[in-house]
Amino acid sequence: MLEQGNFLFNSPFLPCVFFWFFLFPVVASQIPLGSKLSVEENNLWVSPRGDFAIGFVNRSDQPYQYSVGIRFNSKSIPVPKQTVVWVAGADVTVGNKSYFQLSQNGELVLVDSLKGVTVWTSNTSELAVVSALLRDDGNLFLLNRKQEVVWQSFDNPSDTLLPGQNLPVHKTLRAASRNSVSSYYSLYMNASGQLQLKWESDVIYWSSYWSRGNPSSSNLGAVLTSGGVLQLVDHNQEPVWSVFGEDHNDSVNFRLLKLDIDGNLRMYSWVEATASWRSVWQAVENQCNVFATCGEHGICVFNASGSPECQCPFKTASSPSSKCFALNCESNYSMDTYEHTFLYGIYPPNESITITSLQQCKELCIQDPSCAAATFTNDGTAQCRVKTSPYFSGHQNPSLSSISFVKKCSDPIAVNPHAFRSSPAQSPVKRSHGLCISCVIGAASVTFVLFAIVQIGIGYFIYRRRYQILRKAALAYPGWNSKGLMMLPFTEIKDITGNFKHQIGPGMYRGELPNHQPVAVKDLENAIEERKFRAVVSKIGSIHHKNLVRLDGYCFELGHRYLVYEYVKNGSVDKYIEDDELSQRLTWKRRVDICITVARAICYLHTGCREFISHGNLKCSNVVLDKNYEPKVSEFGLGTAHLEASYGGEKDVEDFGKMVLILITGRPEVKDAWEWIYEELFQRRPEGVVDKRLDDGVDLKELERLLRIAFWCLQTNEHMRPSMGEVVKVLEGTLTVDPPPPPFSRRLSEEESLESGSKPPSPVEP
Repeated sequence: MLEQGNFLFNSPFLPCVFFWFFLFPVVASQIPLGSKLSVEENNLWVSPRGDFAIGFVNRSDQPYQYSVGIRFNSKSIPVPKQTVVWVAGADVTVGNKSYFQLSQNGELVLVDSLKGVTVWTSNTSELAVVSALLRDDGNLFLLNRKQEVVWQSFDNPSDTLLPGQNLPVHKTLRAASRNSVSSYYSLYMNASGQLQLKWESDVIYWSSYWSRGNPSSSNLGAVLTSGGVLQLVDHNQEPVWSVFGEDHNDSVNFRLLKLDIDGNLRMYSWVEATASWRSVWQAVENQCNVFATCGEHGICVFNASGSPECQCPFKTASSPSSKCFALNCESNYSMDTYEHTFLYGIYPPNESITITSLQQCKELCIQDPSCAAATFTNDGTAQCRVKTSPYFSGHQNPSLSSISFVKKCSDPIAVNPHAFRSSPAQSPVKRSHGLCISCVIGAASVTFVLFAIVQIGIGYFIYRRRYQILRKAALAYPGWNSKGLMMLPFTEIKDITGNFKHQIGPGMYRGELPNHQPVAVKDLENAIEERKFRAVVSKIGSIHHKNLVRLDGYCFELGHRYLVYEYVKNGSVDKYIEDDELSQRLTWKRRVDICITVARAICYLHTGCREFISHGNLKCSNVVLDKNYEPKVSEFGLGTAHLEASYGGEKDVEDFGKMVLILITGRPEVKDAWEWIYEELFQRRPEGVVDKRLDDGVDLKELERLLRIAFWCLQTNEHMRPSMGEVVKVLEGTLTVDPPPPPFSRRLSEEESLESGSKPPSPVEP
């Protein structure tokens, strides 16, 4: 991910994403059952030669959140450069009272003691594990009594491949989640045996190509050799495709292949002489060709020194703090032209393509109110690519023949400097040489009276004008807290809502700031004490995600608690479910997109923030749709202000399952129909539960996947429910999901489970 005006802090690699702190390293070849690592002790498990170690890491971007990971530990590599190569549970983080243990039943478990939950496990309790071993190649083994490997970290990669590690078909490397874009990047081997770099699930911006025969793709695997070669090998370990690092076959002690947070795949070598990691190969030579490399912060260009950076040529002087995309124009707008520029939509990553001319392409965007930008290309076929989402990015290069048009709001003009009033023709005046004293006195009196009246009028006007300006300034420039949130008095809350005239939901009112920006004002009544209210505002005010409704301000006065949110145009999903006419707008594709997007948003709250945040009240009325029908989750984090808040996230998972069933069936009171829906799924008649108001277009595979994961989310036994991260992977199709047991009754009581030694079934395959 490029920062505006700076390319990854002038370095393509971020080895210092994690800071490591350790006090008591434990060097052992075998790790016995019961061995434990804890945040407080900062102890480590170390490989026999000491080249690798596993322990807790403190993320630099989230100072109070920890992960468990394997890192380099060689004495030849300084501690700040001992980069992490594997993380348990990918982006799972825990608090400072947590521990990682090889339990007595043979499972690796990561436990967040503050929340009292197990957030990750190796699921190996039935494999007769007796010990663990961290090898000097960076691979963590779990061994049975026969010293056979029954589980290994190499089979569960995060964002890195080490020499000798195999990436088979359908396995994925996913970039670490460090911003709103990076977690969407993945390296994947498809069914045809091609390595692909992907954005989300459908945008492929790099592929490996090979043409030697046609070996079975299921037998292929990607391997990084110790000599610095990335290869696709067949079942006989014969390479069918290779790329070479610049230093291949040189004597290098440590190498790795990493999917960086900027979306590029790079091979690194440790250089002893400079004590640094050196990039010796990268998949996408031109960083500007990595999809969404600038995210919402502009387009990728090359600066004077030849380095790529993000710039925003679209931003207007009147909105210096806005994101780099077209504004939501209420009335007037203009079209700016950018030559040698190619733009593409990223949220969502699609656009309409029309065969047309350059001028007609511009006119298409002008005439379409939903068009934010358009790009005209003529590489053999004249195409106009229209972007209706305001979230777009792109790249600029003199070698590009494409021309882009961006819609920009026109600022109002107080005075037109080019408009002049014509003076009336002066008529000739006869001059009189006589002096009329009475005329002079009369004229002077009238002039004095008129002057006095004008002065009084001007004074009154200035007073009134200043009063109005000061009053508007108080609204337009309210107090700001350390999170950049407006602090509004109750009188201003009444003003911007028109004395709570326009109610748009339970306790929610539409308002408008003096700059005509619409907002939504939430009345929290007065049940929350000051300390908790300010803690909630501080927490949710620092959260920024494209699928979470932004908090802009708040009001806290005696007896008054209000939150000021961004206004989302098309309202909440529940009104579309309840209204027969509006329900037609929620097509099957939109309903699926809502499920996936909401899952990602809740997953971000659970694992992507500085500390775990539970929504606490997820339902259709708290999911709103913007002008492009893109969903956003609102009113998150408010449950932490009440005693009944759910801190483990299980309630969010259950509420998500309910919401999925409501979207599929169109029934607001879906709980009464759980048994019927489950029976239809069990009898392989899932299409019978779909909302009858939907037209054709239902994908039966998607439907069954949604129903399965929904019923896993609704399991009575909370320990059987998946995490939201697993839900996201299932909905994206990167993780399979088993048929669920009935959620409305326990299959085994807790006592029976303990007596029989059985383990609750898992919804997904690890």
